[in-house]
Amino acid sequence: MNAAHERDLYWMRRAIDLSKLCPVSEGAYSVGAVIVGADGTELSFGYSRETDEHVHAEESALAKLAQGDPQLAGATIYSTLEPCSQRRSRPLPCAQLIVAAAVTRVVIAWREPALFVADCVGVEQLVEAGVTVIELPELASEAKAVNSHLGKTGLG
Repeated sequence: MNAAHERDLYWMRRAIDLSKLCPVSEGAYSVGAVIVGADGTELSFGYSRETDEHVHAEESALAKLAQGDPQLAGATIYSTLEPCSQRRSRPLPCAQLIVAAAVTRVVIAWREPALFVADCVGVEQLVEAGVTVIELPELASEAKAVNSHLGKTGLG
């Protein structure tokens, strides 16, 4: 295993730990997110429902940094679940927030199943915008386990 993959696993485990802090909701996934700068330091973190009942993990992490923060251009967002491609509770889904923040790399543990959104296309939207997306399937089961409150259908 190469050093970059080891770093990705380390930061995804941090995101999984954050997802365990989410207040449980029968109508939403528990997701953790970490933003790591190009220098390998943690810039920000967030988790679902951290600040209000509708906030998503990536949204919470991005909100803690100044808009246009130059560190975001070389940053990686680690999210335990594919960034959302549509929302009812906010004007912009997380995939669009990530693109707008000029983040160039996203690492996820698993893709969003069709429980709340029939066809999440967050990964496709990010790739189309030029963002590199890496999936870590070896940590998917750990990220899914935090969402056991949603039952088998919520785990894809």
